[in-house]
Amino acid sequence: MSTSQAENTQSDGKSFEQLRHECLMKGVLFEDPDFPAKDSSLFFSEKVPVQIEWKRPTEICKNPKFILDGADRTDICQGQLGDCWLLAAVASLTMKKEALARVVPPDQEFDQRYAGIFHFQFWNHNKWLDVVVDDRLPTVRNRLIMLHSASSNEFWSALLEKAYAKLNGSYEALKGGSTMEAMEDFTGGVGEMYETKAAPGDLFNIMKKALDRGSMMGCSIDISSSAESEAKTSTGLVKGHAYSITGVEEVNARGQKVKLVRIRNPWGQVEWNGAWSDNSREWNYVDSAEKTRILQNSADDGEFWMEFEDFKRNYDKVEICNMSPDSLTEDTKHQWAVNVFEGNWIRGSTAGGCRNYIDTFWTNPQFKLLLNDADGDNTCSVVIALMQKNRRKLRKEGLDLETIGFAVYEAPEGEDHVGKDFFRYNASKARSRTYINMREVAERFTLPPGHYLLVPTTFQPHHEADFLIRVFSETKAEALEMGSNVDADLPDPPMPSPPEEETKEEKGLRRLFEQLAGSDQAISVRELQEMLNGVLSRRKEIKFDGLSLSTCHSIINLMDVDNTGKIEFQEFKVFWEKMKKWIMLFLSFDTDRSGKMSSYELRGALKAAGMQLNNQLLQLVGLRFADENYEIDFDDYLTCIVRLENMFRVFQAMDKFNRGRVQMNIMQFLMLSMNV
Repeated sequence: MSTSQAENTQSDGKSFEQLRHECLMKGVLFEDPDFPAKDSSLFFSEKVPVQIEWKRPTEICKNPKFILDGADRTDICQGQLGDCWLLAAVASLTMKKEALARVVPPDQEFDQRYAGIFHFQFWNHNKWLDVVVDDRLPTVRNRLIMLHSASSNEFWSALLEKAYAKLNGSYEALKGGSTMEAMEDFTGGVGEMYETKAAPGDLFNIMKKALDRGSMMGCSIDISSSAESEAKTSTGLVKGHAYSITGVEEVNARGQKVKLVRIRNPWGQVEWNGAWSDNSREWNYVDSAEKTRILQNSADDGEFWMEFEDFKRNYDKVEICNMSPDSLTEDTKHQWAVNVFEGNWIRGSTAGGCRNYIDTFWTNPQFKLLLNDADGDNTCSVVIALMQKNRRKLRKEGLDLETIGFAVYEAPEGEDHVGKDFFRYNASKARSRTYINMREVAERFTLPPGHYLLVPTTFQPHHEADFLIRVFSETKAEALEMGSNVDADLPDPPMPSPPEEETKEEKGLRRLFEQLAGSDQAISVRELQEMLNGVLSRRKEIKFDGLSLSTCHSIINLMDVDNTGKIEFQEFKVFWEKMKKWIMLFLSFDTDRSGKMSSYELRGALKAAGMQLNNQLLQLVGLRFADENYEIDFDDYLTCIVRLENMFRVFQAMDKFNRGRVQMNIMQFLMLSMNV
């Protein structure tokens, strides 16, 4: 993808080229209004502990360079920020020159066309963004305090970190993370994670193929408590710290093949001191030419070799970011087909939580995967990657990563959205290995051809987040969001019975109606409110404080066919038949007899009433009518159902041949009518 295809992100809509040209024409240096040289760009939860000065590289040293003698992994030394995960990814990025040139466009320097502005490109939620920054960097006593190069006059890595901090809201937002996250943001690739203690037998080959294919790789040692974070072990390794894997080799020593892994500490120092470390005696048994080739540039630069068994014993996780999800366990290379979806978990409607919460699990967004063509052994290979969006940016609001995962079921035929009973009686065919508070959960599956149902969820219900799903398949696969139809199948209203055939209930209603109605034999909205509250208050199974005037206005709008603003008894009788059906529905969905129904059950209640809403509308209706406990009382339920029927009847009278346009109008109209 070329630079021109990345989206501009500056609030004024201007591109890097436009901004640089303007500064050069005016003879000024760029000052970024979107990410100012202020404490707020550094920290959101604490005060800056020292006196920081923001300085441009031209103020820090005499001959600043953007990139000095090529960008390589020794240009990355960690500063005061706990973002070793990011630095490990940057180190891996330097080994993939094509990807590096995309993230760090080479058309910028401090001598030619310098205007104090630089730009970088990151993959963000399935699109590439161009992020500009000015070159004012945080310093203390004229030294950079964040990421910096080992060379005091090289600045590409410091400016890259600043652009990434801007993308995520602040430098502090970069504290703590997974190397995979940054690797994906640098490539748009898809990640896989391996536990070394439970690794497949061919993990060494998987890692070797990953490097050969240009994948980026990191590793880390787990911690059991925050006190262990960045604690140095006696062997020179650091716990809870992100390393990059920069080499995988086999060497001959004492007539045997030895598997070695090269690892880099982003601190630029502190190295493994065990077997195969820089000056260990094991190297004496390796052929001198091979030793020279493998140990070139060997110094106390934070990079070291380890024997593979030592590596597995000491490290807990290996993270691999594949440029595409070509299987690392096979020799052949495939072109993968990709389907992408975006969605939301909204409390009260689509934030159903995991399978443990069966009453709400079914309300999560659902996606159908059609795997029709096998890719070998009559199976289909798929990689499913579920990513939660913008969580670093939301940290300043006190929000952090949600615990996420997903399940895959065999899809039943003909269902637009699968209900609770299906999940009660059917087990999943595949699922994420664990629910985890990482930005992305990705898993590789081999499934027989067929139609599948993918349900992404947070672990607990009522937790809100936006998400992105990427489905990679080796053969072309179709995928679609379920529950996306907006439609209604409303029965024609029953013909009112003539007075001589009225039931006892209807005769009682007629007497009450005639007491309230004047000489015009019609009741107004306030008289309707009085009548319905009087009748419904006798129904002990309906617990409510009475219907609001707003609800009664909606009823008049629905039933007043001659536009008088009032309804006659025959119109009221037709409404009462509808009302009885709606009451029965409400009671059947008020499962705990609390007098309220769960807002998560609204989809089912509306479906039983002949109305189908998509996720977006259900979310809006839930936000409008549900209380803080995700419940809807009878008055709000009635308002909702009456307004919906009003709207559907209006649109069913419209052009029935142009269903797409009518659906779109229904959505717009419903949003307005629901006062959301």
